Amino acid sequence: MKTLKNLFLNELADMYDAEHRITKALPKLIKAATCEKLQQGLENHLEETEGHVTKVERVFAAFDEKPRAKKCPAMVGLLDEGDEIVSENKKSAVINAAIISACQKVEHYEIASYGTLRAWAELLGNDEAANLLQEILDQEKEADRILNECATTKNNKEALEEAEVGAGASGGRTAQM
Repeated sequence: MKTLKNLFLNELADMYDAEHRITKALPKLIKAATCEKLQQGLENHLEETEGHVTKVERVFAAFDEKPRAKKCPAMVGLLDEGDEIVSENKKSAVINAAIISACQKVEHYEIASYGTLRAWAELLGNDEAANLLQEILDQEKEADRILNECATTKNNKEALEEAEVGAGASGGRTAQM
């Protein structure tokens, strides 16, 4: 019989895999970023993500379970899409905007997942697990806030300026619809 605890542990295994995948993906994004603030934010979040792996292991332990990973197809897809958008925009003023887009998709998936897991841990009466999951959730929300800040400042302005320069080079003409 399926139980909420089984579902919880299954979804936790999914996020354990996701966090491992993110720790492998972030260094590539850090290297590709050209904005120092974005690089620093990603480096900080890489350290946090390594801590998330440990915290997820502690959540498993709070349920007297050994940590296990279950392939997270959603994260595989998000990271593949991120790789694609970054590779399509290398050496372009929009590279930072592309990285921010890819990272925010990942953050939003994590926020949704950890919010649900925390709620289920509370329903299952496991305060230790709920508190650990809340810590991860708070860090994911902060990472998203920093990405939002980067998205509304220099990064997208540079991308917009490149587009305007490109339009100027073609005589400033735009297509009429």
